[in-house]
Amino acid sequence: MSGVVIPIGGAAREDGAVDSAVAPGTPAAASIDSLLRLTQADMEKVNRLILSKTGSDVAMIPEVAKHLIDSGGKRLRPMLTIAASQMCGYEGENHILLSASVEFMHTATLLHDDVVDESDMRRGKLAARMLWGNQASVLVGDFLLGQAFRMMVEAGSMQSLEVLSNAATIIAEGEVMQLSTAKNLDTNEDEYLNVIRSKTAALFAAAAEVGPIIAGKDKATISGFRSYGTNLGLAFQLIDDVLDYGGSLDDLGKNVGDDFREGKITLPVVLSYRRGTDEERSFWREALSEGNNDDGNLREAMALLNKYDAIDDTVARARHYAEIAKDALAPMKSGVHKDALIEVLEFCISRVN
Repeated sequence: MSGVVIPIGGAAREDGAVDSAVAPGTPAAASIDSLLRLTQADMEKVNRLILSKTGSDVAMIPEVAKHLIDSGGKRLRPMLTIAASQMCGYEGENHILLSASVEFMHTATLLHDDVVDESDMRRGKLAARMLWGNQASVLVGDFLLGQAFRMMVEAGSMQSLEVLSNAATIIAEGEVMQLSTAKNLDTNEDEYLNVIRSKTAALFAAAAEVGPIIAGKDKATISGFRSYGTNLGLAFQLIDDVLDYGGSLDDLGKNVGDDFREGKITLPVVLSYRRGTDEERSFWREALSEGNNDDGNLREAMALLNKYDAIDDTVARARHYAEIAKDALAPMKSGVHKDALIEVLEFCISRVN
């Protein structure tokens, strides 16, 4: 189903300034090019390992896994593990195993998410469930989780295993929490943030945290990377929420307007609903709870989001979390890796420009 693309305006502060911590400071758009360069050699090893671990005598398993893995995606989470381990001076090979584990966990959640959300598209291609069915998608996701845990064990770090297995539990809890908020317009901002803290930020946090763990760093450094990952994950998801109402397929990895059509309660909706009139709240209930979510209603929804500054305020909250992430890295030694991780924050926010 095609989406209605509505341009998103700027989200500068009220005083008109642009904070350099989370907004592009030059005419060139922010990117993750520095992170890509720094992690390229190790990510090639990760990619080879991923391909080898999707092998199975059950033909459908590599077919489904390859469909999603080959469909693109920035692979930001495993790159965070690589960059964090490099920044902390790690010289072994276990960061490759843990990075592949992180990517398999992420891929498994995408397979499961598409089934739960009944999504048709993933990263510009038909979702795996549309090609092989819901049962195969769920079971291949379970296979990938199993492979992820095998690689965690192979890495031999009990602390990393604890962090990643805890993240897997939290992500599952977040999925269940999201079910309870689905189409529930009584959801408040704190409840929504709890969902994305579990569903999205937990894996970003774990991906960043295991790098200093295997490098043998102190608790303060490990905690700093965990804070960086958590707050990057929150900012990333909030920007995704905004992009659903005016981004591009390349930025979002799915059809624009999918969240609206699936009746998802995201932060822009929470803010607009709570700030609106009784009549406007009735519109949201009919659109999201009762499924009256055609393109005309998507336009009306976007008008209400703009009327109540729900888009700009969601971006402002994402900027806030990006600032916290940047501050988490502040005590750490300066260098190209730290610069690259800060640039990731700039890139995250710049996706709405």
